[in-house]
Amino acid sequence: MTAEIASNTNSVVNQKSLSFYNRLLLAVAGLGGLLYGAVVGVIAGALPYLQATSDLNAGQLSYVVAAPMLGAVLSTLFAGLLADWMGRKSLMTVSGLLFVISIPMIALSHGYGPLVLGQLLQGLSVGLIGVAVPLYLAECLLASGRGKGAGMFQWMLTAGIAVAALIGLLFSFRLEHVAQLADPAAIFHFKDSAWRGIFWAALPGGILFLIGSLMVAESPRWLLRRGKKDAAYAALLRSRDAEQANREIREMEEVLASEKKNTSAAGGAKESLLRRKYVIPFVLACIVLAFTQATGINSIIAYNTNILLQSGLSDLAAHVGYVLFTFVNFFVTLVAVVLVDRKGRKFLLGIGTAGIIVSVICAGLLFVRTEKQRVDTRGAVQGMVGADQKLTLIYNDELAGRLLKETGGSSDAASGRTTSLVVIYSYGDFRAASQAVRSDDPASKPIQITRAGCVPVNKVVAFFSNPFGDLDASREAPLRIENALITPLPGTGNGWLVALTLFLFIASFAIGPGVCVWLALSELMPTRIRSNGMSIALVLNQGVSTGIAAIFLPTVGKYGYSTMFFGFAACTVIFFITAVWFLPETKGKTLEEIEAHFEGKGAN
Repeated sequence: MTAEIASNTNSVVNQKSLSFYNRLLLAVAGLGGLLYGAVVGVIAGALPYLQATSDLNAGQLSYVVAAPMLGAVLSTLFAGLLADWMGRKSLMTVSGLLFVISIPMIALSHGYGPLVLGQLLQGLSVGLIGVAVPLYLAECLLASGRGKGAGMFQWMLTAGIAVAALIGLLFSFRLEHVAQLADPAAIFHFKDSAWRGIFWAALPGGILFLIGSLMVAESPRWLLRRGKKDAAYAALLRSRDAEQANREIREMEEVLASEKKNTSAAGGAKESLLRRKYVIPFVLACIVLAFTQATGINSIIAYNTNILLQSGLSDLAAHVGYVLFTFVNFFVTLVAVVLVDRKGRKFLLGIGTAGIIVSVICAGLLFVRTEKQRVDTRGAVQGMVGADQKLTLIYNDELAGRLLKETGGSSDAASGRTTSLVVIYSYGDFRAASQAVRSDDPASKPIQITRAGCVPVNKVVAFFSNPFGDLDASREAPLRIENALITPLPGTGNGWLVALTLFLFIASFAIGPGVCVWLALSELMPTRIRSNGMSIALVLNQGVSTGIAAIFLPTVGKYGYSTMFFGFAACTVIFFITAVWFLPETKGKTLEEIEAHFEGKGAN
């Protein structure tokens, strides 16, 4: 009787231990998603303050926004190889350490170089997280918990964006009180502290993820492939009972034995990667990952506050709108996590992409109404350029009226209405755009156009800016104002209409691509190519995101937000067609069944 009681007690203790460890795995997954979301979302709240207090032009600001995405591209490219070389757990630890180091580098920066370097380092971190965490979860969690793990990663990703938005809103509330002092110096100092404080707020999450990654075991599948059977079995026992661990270790050994047998039968050569069961799922995964970004998701999140400001909302209202935007994302993602195993991936992707198409078309049409009233005052602004080929101007209602009068444009655009000004300019073969400045912001800094803000510092940077540009000639070329676009800003009502279209956009994204993209990445890829295939697909994903971020401000400055929104709609149409007609349903299927589906009866 005593032995039976002791056995039952041990069983209860063991179940509690297993339950705790599985919750720890989900917590680490959530923290990884939190950091990923923080990097995506933090710049949206910080950007208006950074824009107002730095000497960075629109092109440089675009690179600041794009730097994390570029870093993610670079690290994702090698993440699969690194995960196979050093292990999944070790890679998560390295990614957490990089994130922690990046925060003080950004928050303490005083210049373009350190700021971009810190952003780049942060991007390297989340690029590794984007591969290491889903890969680790797929190999460590029970089959019944894989969907929950992917959902937790995405849900906490949206939480990271929402928390960043709340912090930005807090600073916006405080700015309202500082602005009442009507002291430009105090307003400037507060804005400078605000964007730094927003970045500092992300540090605790990075520290917790780093600690969590040190507490979990290494992936049992990685350990077994390294010949460490005892360590692999011990790792399985941390999340499973003995019976489950024994069954899985046998299955893993059978797979390894089968691979060795096939290699021997082929005379030592591995099975061709050009077979249908590898090529089709890889191509589909790449399309899903690339067009997830081509919806404009990261840029719409990063520039959300700026979009709402230009749509007619005040600074405080724009930050409130952004917070609502992030909470829609957060709560609809929770709904998607519940539905994804009930309704299926294909159904949710179809509904989500259709909603995205409708929302961005509506947003584009709302901006067309005001952007068609733009007046190009480049001639008048060109006349203000000094002999030193520089230009400094303080934009307000008075200057707007004068520029419009000199240009012959309608004075109605400036009469009793707030306007914005953006200047597109060039020195020789290199082009840049100023930040958009509102005429009703007394604390806005002057538009300053200099050669240093446009012409690259060396030929390496010049090649990536314009591979056909003549750097030497541009260093001597005069300043040319290509466009000086004054746009009348609509009222608050139009601003909230735009906000509603963005709410529909993020709800549609969350219910479809937001959750399904991570599942597609891990479920479509066959076991043999999973780690490196995930890396390549995520590189494509981040590459598209980086490209969009880099061209966003200059394109908006010259052609307007409507052009970008219509472009996002066109890309999402391709995504919709792929999801509805070509993507198989993977709900309720094992990874082996999915792989067999792609091999087909006629596979070689």
